[in-house]
Amino acid sequence: MGREIITMVENGEVTVSEALSLLKRAHAGPGQYKHELTKNEKLAAIKQQLDSLIGLHTVKKLVNEIQAYVEIQQRRTAFNLVSEPVVLHSVFIGNPGTGKTTVARIIGQMFLEMGVLQKGHLVEVERADLVAEYIGQTAQRTREQLRKASGGILFIDEAYSLARGGENDFGKEVIDTIVKTMEDQRSNLIVILAGYCAPMEVFLETNPGLRSRFPIIVRFPDYTTFELFRIAEQMLQQREYQLSKAARRRLLSIIENLKREEPRNFGNARTIRNIIEKAVRKQAVRLVHLKSPTRAQLMEIAAEDLQEVDDD
Repeated sequence: MGREIITMVENGEVTVSEALSLLKRAHAGPGQYKHELTKNEKLAAIKQQLDSLIGLHTVKKLVNEIQAYVEIQQRRTAFNLVSEPVVLHSVFIGNPGTGKTTVARIIGQMFLEMGVLQKGHLVEVERADLVAEYIGQTAQRTREQLRKASGGILFIDEAYSLARGGENDFGKEVIDTIVKTMEDQRSNLIVILAGYCAPMEVFLETNPGLRSRFPIIVRFPDYTTFELFRIAEQMLQQREYQLSKAARRRLLSIIENLKREEPRNFGNARTIRNIIEKAVRKQAVRLVHLKSPTRAQLMEIAAEDLQEVDDD
């Protein structure tokens, strides 16, 4: 049961607080644990999950504004006051590894608890999942993905690729099918178009009609060197590792070099994850021949374990 709950957290199906609640119930005897999280407690836990993300200050502020707006419209409706239509289709603009998918998953859970969505799950797709090779297949494939996303969020990564083939490309059929479904299921589906900064700006300019249908534009800034360092420490803490003093200096140097040398291709948190995963493997090779490594040795990442991701 414990492994199943952990998997649910990793997949974004439950929040950390909900997972704790499930674990308590699983280990408690009959009648020992009856507390269920209220809607407000669940929303607070989800907002805490958002707030715990490193950086993304402008993104957090905008998500909180959207959440407040939706809640006030719901309250106005309850008092029979005129309320604005809630259109939550969005465009997420940002470079690789800036947290777009993570924030989308949190938003899905948030609107599930608010009653905006029935399921709150995230279906992540890209061009290859939507565009087929032959006439008539693209609309069918797109409708299937929309069906899977019903009650939740359809997250289209690198959405600008749908317009890269010109007027005769089947990508245009994807856009037309999605727009029609958005109108038909406006109360139980959120579509998010996501992609890197420059291509998305061009995409929106070449498809002016999309701006009116996707009123929320969220810009995800690149992480600073210090934010990336904190992300690395957080990743290590979750795995029960820690950096030596020399390793901390080494990691800062690696991050600074990567941001300076590859500003356009730098993968932000994605690159940091690759560096950490490689360091963990390097540490394992370094320690595997020790007969009885200590707990401290098993936890410590040394400077020699850290390399840039493209190193051999």
